[in-house]
Amino acid sequence: MTKVNGEDVVKEDIKDTETEEATSEKVAEDAVKEETKEEVKEEKAPEEDGDAKYLRLMADFQNYKKRVEKEKTDLYSYANEKIVTELLDVLDNFERALSHEDAGDGFKEGMEMIFKQLLGVLEKSGLAEIPALGEDFDPNFHNAVMTEETEEYESGKVSGVLQKGYTLNGKVIRPTMVKVVG
Repeated sequence: MTKVNGEDVVKEDIKDTETEEATSEKVAEDAVKEETKEEVKEEKAPEEDGDAKYLRLMADFQNYKKRVEKEKTDLYSYANEKIVTELLDVLDNFERALSHEDAGDGFKEGMEMIFKQLLGVLEKSGLAEIPALGEDFDPNFHNAVMTEETEEYESGKVSGVLQKGYTLNGKVIRPTMVKVVG
């Protein structure tokens, strides 16, 4: 027996108490180590999620920039489409007026000069005539309204143009109205 704090204690009880204290300290240390490991795992997991979120956000932003740039380019390319489409009727009327032989030479020359000037301005804006006569029929560029039999052209070729077609910066704004050899 041993006296501890004025009490009689058996040595075995002291050993048991010391063992229990050591065991509880060890368990507490193990618990702290486990919590620390979990905290480290939790800290790494959000970092990885944060990196993935950052990369996804960066990719989304780059895609957004590309889309906006394409929309801006398209807007600049086709901003004149409406006015050019309306001016096509004016071009058609000029061509009809110039095809008549009744007018005097001075009048006809003046009309030709105005027509060339108007056509030049439209071509600078990106307007181009669709070639048709003698070409293979292409439904993307030609609108067939008639078929005819002729020995002048092979089957499937455009044999006559009823109304000219145009593209604006590569986009068809009016297909050519044509006769096709059947």
